[in-house]
Amino acid sequence: MTPVIQLIKKQIIPETVDRTPDRFQVFTEKQLDKIAVLSRLSEQHRFEMRVVSTVLPFRVNQYVLDYLINWNNIPDDPMFQLVFPQKGMLSEQDFEQMATVLKSTTDRSLIQQTANEIRQRLNPHPAEQLSLNVPSIEEQSAEGIQHKYRETVLFFPGQGQVCHSFCSFCFRWAQFIGDKNLRFSNKEAEQLHTYLVKHKKITDLLITGGDPMVMKTDHLVSYLEPLLRPEFKHVQTIRIGTKSLSFWPQRFVNDADADALLALFSRLVKAGKHVALMAHFNHWREMSTLITQEAIQRIRATGVVIRTQSPLLNHINNDPDIWAQMWREQVRLGMVPYYMFVERDTGARHYFEVPLARTWEVYRQAIQKVSGLARTARGPSMSTGPGKIEIHGVSEINGEKVFVLRFIQARNPDWVQRPFFAKYDTDATWLDQLRPAFGEEKFFFQDEYDAMLLKQISPRAY
Repeated sequence: MTPVIQLIKKQIIPETVDRTPDRFQVFTEKQLDKIAVLSRLSEQHRFEMRVVSTVLPFRVNQYVLDYLINWNNIPDDPMFQLVFPQKGMLSEQDFEQMATVLKSTTDRSLIQQTANEIRQRLNPHPAEQLSLNVPSIEEQSAEGIQHKYRETVLFFPGQGQVCHSFCSFCFRWAQFIGDKNLRFSNKEAEQLHTYLVKHKKITDLLITGGDPMVMKTDHLVSYLEPLLRPEFKHVQTIRIGTKSLSFWPQRFVNDADADALLALFSRLVKAGKHVALMAHFNHWREMSTLITQEAIQRIRATGVVIRTQSPLLNHINNDPDIWAQMWREQVRLGMVPYYMFVERDTGARHYFEVPLARTWEVYRQAIQKVSGLARTARGPSMSTGPGKIEIHGVSEINGEKVFVLRFIQARNPDWVQRPFFAKYDTDATWLDQLRPAFGEEKFFFQDEYDAMLLKQISPRAY
């Protein structure tokens, strides 16, 4: 046991929790009743959690239970909301449908059928992920690869299609429900490398999931080390999207292959690649444990840059003071605030979404409370079908109150940084609820985007 782990053991949350912080222990929907601390909740509350977790994926580990949740503030605690299912995550109609089935039968096939019906109503693959993002290699779909923007390719390694714990808001929830038709994954490093060699405009590779950090280091080596060969010179940046710094920082400290992982990072950086760990932090408490802070130090010592991002979420971080504290702490620890996202239009969106007007105010007020080093955080940003659209501000022009919008990234690079305007709407939560300002019928990109949908035009055409 390392000295850091010994110190963590002194950070007591409730004494009633059975502590096993050195051993990874996970609980899923089938083990909800085995999480001893949930006995504090009423029988009705536990049943509601079971109903929701039958539809939406649930997974939590002992580290999260022991060190991130304040069990004296349940159910309002933001970390509890982050990982545990809540009744409001399903519509009243969907909840009652699932509850009725669970009360009336133990037939797993009927339960699964009902869950799948509800899931299909939750927009499992937003922003044309299936129709426009999947490229081809020799006229065959390259499963496990997404290429939405010209310079950046996303890769979903098959060994990384799970997480140490699941975020209750996650827009990739469809990856985790056991339906192969809704899952992106690819175990073939050769296919990834073939695609990268053929597309020299690609400068950035994003390894995503799930969480790539659930993989053994040997798997990561097979995907990443070949990128040091001359034919991959155009791939300048390797990004790794992960929640592991929050949910299992031991991955970088005392896991069996933690040192080998850091050695891989060092080799990539020393060979001239920019390696960025895209760390998901939704609340400042996730950075409060000593082992997370040690993990951050160890990663930074390899030359890897840690960039941080999160959506703005009701029940979790809908407060400018939380964001300001989170950004300040990230800068203190040597990380770079990168994005504030708008909650995606999928899954439990109605539970977590925040009106765009409120989202902008939270961002603006939080930015006002931090120094310039934390103002690297961009947003609020909607990851829509046409691209990443930033709420650049709220203004009044010729007597009309408007949202000022612009593309941070787009399917057509020519759209990027072109300002456009939408009517101010206090209730709108996503792009499809906004209307053009000044009497215009369409946003400037709409016709071209509609043509992309019709003709399946990819960003590689530009």
